[in-house]
Formats: sequence, structure tokens, C-alpha cells
Amino acid sequence: MSPLFRARNAAALLALPILLTACSAAGTEETASGPPKPGGTLRLGISSAPDCIDPQQAATNASINVGRQLVDSLTDQDPKTGEIKPWLAEKWEINADSTAFTFHLRAGATFSDGSPVDAAAVKTSFDAIKALGTKAQLGYGYLAAYKASTVVDPQTVRLDFSAPSAQFLQASSTMSLGLLAPAAFKKTPEQRCQGNGLIGSGPFVFESLKQNQEIVLAKRTGYNWGSSLFKHQGEAYLDKIDYKIVPEPGVRTGSLASGQLDAATDIQPVDEPQFTGNGFSENIRPNPGVVFNLHANTTRGVLTDEKVRQAVLKGVDRTEVVNTVLTPSYKAATSILGSATPLVGDFSQQLAYDQKGAAALLDAAGWVPGPDGIRVKNGQPLSASVVFSPVFNQNRSVLELVQQQLRKIGFDLRIEQHTTAETTQIQLSGNYDFLWYNVTRADPDILRGQFSTKAGNRSKLTPGNPLDVALDAQSSTVDTAKRKPSADEVQKLIIDHAYAVPVFELTQVVALSSKAHAVDFEASSRLQLFDAWLS
Repeated sequence: MSPLFRARNAAALLALPILLTACSAAGTEETASGPPKPGGTLRLGISSAPDCIDPQQAATNASINVGRQLVDSLTDQDPKTGEIKPWLAEKWEINADSTAFTFHLRAGATFSDGSPVDAAAVKTSFDAIKALGTKAQLGYGYLAAYKASTVVDPQTVRLDFSAPSAQFLQASSTMSLGLLAPAAFKKTPEQRCQGNGLIGSGPFVFESLKQNQEIVLAKRTGYNWGSSLFKHQGEAYLDKIDYKIVPEPGVRTGSLASGQLDAATDIQPVDEPQFTGNGFSENIRPNPGVVFNLHANTTRGVLTDEKVRQAVLKGVDRTEVVNTVLTPSYKAATSILGSATPLVGDFSQQLAYDQKGAAALLDAAGWVPGPDGIRVKNGQPLSASVVFSPVFNQNRSVLELVQQQLRKIGFDLRIEQHTTAETTQIQLSGNYDFLWYNVTRADPDILRGQFSTKAGNRSKLTPGNPLDVALDAQSSTVDTAKRKPSADEVQKLIIDHAYAVPVFELTQVVALSSKAHAVDFEASSRLQLFDAWLS
């Protein structure tokens, strides 16, 4: 993830695994429908037009849900365990300080132009992603320390980094580092964004794009090098995927209910109940990565006082947020990381609602109740603003409830809504008290991009602090047993010092008609449609 909070990133933050939630009735319906069968076109309603369908440049959920089907990755990540598994690479070796990764490629894989997926193609692809710079909105961060690739032999490639980059192994499983054929880079990045020159090795190929209307992908004939995590091998079941762009939630759900769509993404909390029976089902999975949170600028106003930040952390009733504004599909935050993130810790006790504890902290810090209930100190009101953009439908409703909760401890939270582009500029300028956002990634290193003084540093901390040390430690080894203590320490420091106030986990809710099956999620809670089929 780029250390910069970029405009087109914001929807990916919403969408872009230790735990996988169940798919309501989908499993039993699939059994009742018999074995999977090939054929048909899946009509899939999505909530926004992809801004770019080149997997290496895409950042929004809509873009990723398209691009994931076009490219294969070196590895794959098990959504249930977080383990990295073979895909285009059969095996790999990593040196002791996680600065060199050697991948041994499987034989026989080809791009859709017939060229081989070999070591030279891998080198070309990674060099091209690095050359994209910030246009590779997610890959830019994953490859921040990437130096070069070396073709060891036709089926073996070594990637070298200038600093320990344990996170790269998980990054190698993402769509953002999915491979394109050497010929693809004869087209400009802008052309690839529109589908021109998108030559991947994936199970589907780009067919057509009608701006703000639909995107059509077709099955890749002869595909037979799927991930070791796929439920079947060979070609995809579906003949085509027709992504219908339907921004209005009511129209999207109405089209599914009336049979004009087979499935729909981004089902809003208010619409969930109508798809939990009557032949419909829902596939639900929380996003891994950074949960929705109030990220504090520790150099601004009242938030320079750690006791104030800790009081805000105690003054948010996360359970009430989920029960009042969201649905049981969503989870109250139990860490700064979501529950589907590998190496997530459980800090639910520290994040328990504690109005009395919050009041005690503010009393001790000299903040006394004012005539309107808002506390004051030396004539200054206990007040801070939160900057947000409405990239998730319920953002304002959640923040308004949090605002009410914090008034009970005498804290005035001012809500400032901005466009995504404006929010980006505010974040880059540092001109904010709290930022409201989330970021999706199935690896705890996502925290380095937001909190490290060498990266995003949204808390505006001083270099060399204990959090920097722990962030660097967790990025230096791929050994889970060695990495977990430092990942735990990172989460603990963020919560203890209330650098951010976690609130709730974003959840992906996809509704399916009785015809649609195995519309599943990969580890980053983005759609994986290789195994999807229609009855």
C-alpha cells in the first residue's frame, strides 16, 4: 500500500486471514443444485464504475473485482489461515533478512497472446510496475524497496530489495502484482486502464467496456494453471462475466430481486434482510487490514494530550455503532486490524466502552465540564474535527452516532465531509485533527504504511519512536512465530497511546440469486470468480 493516501485509493480502502465468515444458506443451496456445471454468463451488479481495469494500476474495489479475474499471481493466500500457497510459482526461497526472494515457476502457463509465463516475463512485469510509480497505486507501496529482478534460468527468477521486505511474500499473492505479458507494456498505462493491451495469464480475458455501463470478460480457453487453492483445475466454469454498473443501491437490489441480475455487491445494511431467504443468499466476509478508525494527528490541538486521546478511545461504544447503524454482518473493532488479518491480536478489553474511565482521564487532565456540557481547560473547549469522505454509504451515520457518544464525556467531535480528492489533499498537508478511513490488506504490514515515520506517518510521530522499532521488526522476517510478537507490539502501542481509535470492521456483503454459486472471496475480501457457476 502506498504510504500516500491517494484519491483513487479511497474506495479500495473500503473496498481493497485467520477467520472466514460463513455464507448463510449458499452452501446448502449449492449441494441441492448438484455438481458445478460449465456455461452461462454471470450478470453481476457492482456499485461503481472501475476507474481503471489494469490490475497493476487499479485501487478501487470495483476495479479489483474485475482485474483479479484477468491475471494470475506468483502465489496465492489462503483466506482461512493466511498461509501463502503456490500459484504460478511452485516453490520459493527467501534469504535470512527478507531482501531476496527466489521463485521457481511452474511449466506450461501462458499469457493470452500465447507467450510463456517465464522468468523473463516476471522480470519485465515487476520492472514495469516499479516504473509506474504512484500510478501503481497499491503495488507502489509493496515494491517501495524493490531494486531489480534477475533471470536465474528460464523458470527461476530472483527479486532483490534494498531493505527487509517480509511483506512482499504476501504482496506477491495480490492482484496488484499480478503478471501481464511483455507485449502489454507496448501500450500506455492509460490505454491499459481501458482494457487495451491487458494481456494476462488469468482464467478470463477482457472483452469489452462501455463506460459507466458494463464490462464484459470471457473465459480463457485452455487455461490449466490455476491456484492450488482453487476448488477445481482446468478452465473457469462461466463463459462470461458481465459486470453491470449500478451505483444506486435500491436499483441494484431491485434488479437482483427481479431477476435482472444474478448477484450484486455492496449490499447496504438496510437491504440485507431481503436476501436472507426466498431463494436468495448472502456471502459475507470482513475486510482484513486497518479497520475504520479515527486516526489522530498527535501534533494538533487537544489531541497532543495522550489522556484526551485515550478518553476518546474509551468513549466510543463500538457495539452500539454496529447494532444501531450497521447489521450483525459487521463487527465491532477488537484491534486496529480487522479479524480477518493474519497475526491480528485481541484488544477487545482495551477497546471496551468505558464512559466513567473516559471521564476520569479527562478530570485528571484538568478538563472540566462547561455550561453546554463540553469540557474546557484554560478557556479552550475540548473539541476536534474529523475529516471523511462518503466512500462507504454509512460513514456519516456512524460518525454522527460517535459524535453523540463523545458528547456524553464532554468531547465535541466536529464532522467535516469532503470529496475523496479533497480528503487526500488534507491528509497530505497534515491539516487535520482526526482522519476517518480504513485500508484493506491481508497482512499486518499495512500498519507500517499508515503509522511509520518512514511512510504515511498519519499520527505525525517523531522518528525513532518505539512504534517505528516494532514496525521495522515485523517487516524483517516471514517467520510467523518470530513476526507475531512484534506485530502484537505494534497493535498494542497504537491502542495504548490512542494514536488511532478503532471503531468497526468493513464487511463485504454479496447477495446471490438461487442460480449463482461459489461467488467467493480471496484473502483480501475481493471477488474470486474462477469457481463461480450458474445452475
